[in-house]
Amino acid sequence: MKYIVLIPDGSADAPRPELGGRTPLEAAETPNLDLLAGSGETGSAITIPEVLPAGSDVANLAVMGYDPRKYYTGRAPLEAASLGLDLGAGEIAFRCNLVHVEDGTMSDFSAGHIDDDDAASLVKALQEELGGGPFTFHPGLSYRNIVISKSVGAGAQCTPPHDISGQEVEPFLPRGDGAEQLRELMEAAGRILDAHPLNDRRRQEGKPPANMIWLWGQGTAPSLPTIEERFGVRGAVISAVDLVKGLGKYAGLEAVDVPGATGFLDTDYGAKAKSALAALADRDFAYVHVEAPDEASHMGDTSAKVQAIERIDSRLLSRLLRELKGREDFRMLVMPDHATPLEIRTHSSDPVPFLLFDSRQEKEIAGSFREEAEPGASPVEAWHLMARLLEREPAV
Repeated sequence: MKYIVLIPDGSADAPRPELGGRTPLEAAETPNLDLLAGSGETGSAITIPEVLPAGSDVANLAVMGYDPRKYYTGRAPLEAASLGLDLGAGEIAFRCNLVHVEDGTMSDFSAGHIDDDDAASLVKALQEELGGGPFTFHPGLSYRNIVISKSVGAGAQCTPPHDISGQEVEPFLPRGDGAEQLRELMEAAGRILDAHPLNDRRRQEGKPPANMIWLWGQGTAPSLPTIEERFGVRGAVISAVDLVKGLGKYAGLEAVDVPGATGFLDTDYGAKAKSALAALADRDFAYVHVEAPDEASHMGDTSAKVQAIERIDSRLLSRLLRELKGREDFRMLVMPDHATPLEIRTHSSDPVPFLLFDSRQEKEIAGSFREEAEPGASPVEAWHLMARLLEREPAV
């Protein structure tokens, strides 16, 4: 038996007037999802407990079968792990976005989805000028980078930059314990970035310069029992997103690097399917995460979100089903990690739909994978679904 979790990140939404009152999931052409829904169990799940922030870190922790209220320590440590950065005692990892701020407003939380090479050059300059003290800078992918602090800023209140798109940044700068040092670092970094020749070139090319860093998502290293220890299965994680790969590493999953996986609409969906199938050749379990619908929501682009969902169905899910069906029995859990409503362009803690499919019970009857739950059905806690997928109770 093989087991697959497929995460169309942020695809859950609310009805949209431009889609005739339908949600993007309802509007998208998804024949493969519909067939799974007709044979499987559908429902809704809570991935974000009330006491925690509505983020992919909390949500994917829940989908992987961990109670976030027990295990969550922050987002940035997960991203640091995917970069091979081990946090020592007292060390705190921060997510460090390269952002574009214009006239005091968060104009672009990704600095125009800055490419990896440009981002690495800027982070290298920051490390040369500002590293070596209580802070060190580490390049990641694109705008998503890491700062490691020696015991500074653990208690600061920091806001994700994608939550304040188009808003003045001043009210959302770090505050609380250690915030003054974080603000000083951000100001010093902004001066260095603004004067960097690479940003002069970006201005000339009509691209938004990465003229500020934004620190958020801080935390210490979590301590998780692995999925193999808990359930007795070996697996891999397929994602272009550092935090998902880092969480997978803490959970004992091999993080697979997929050529052409970008974390955006242009990601290679077929390559993700191919990597998942290769992982399942000698493992029991594959966790397949696709970021594209979430990115489209952050951009407020309804058409791109519908297109991303359709590509997941036609290019990724179709290949998985085609090559698994008839070859071996499999069970699959499909669910967004969280909702990312286009109206607010950020994550929400709303319940998300889930679909649990078993190839031994296929009926070839089309159903519907959508946000609206069956009348009278109550949402389940998402972290319980992993045990149901794997048909076993956790050992630890």
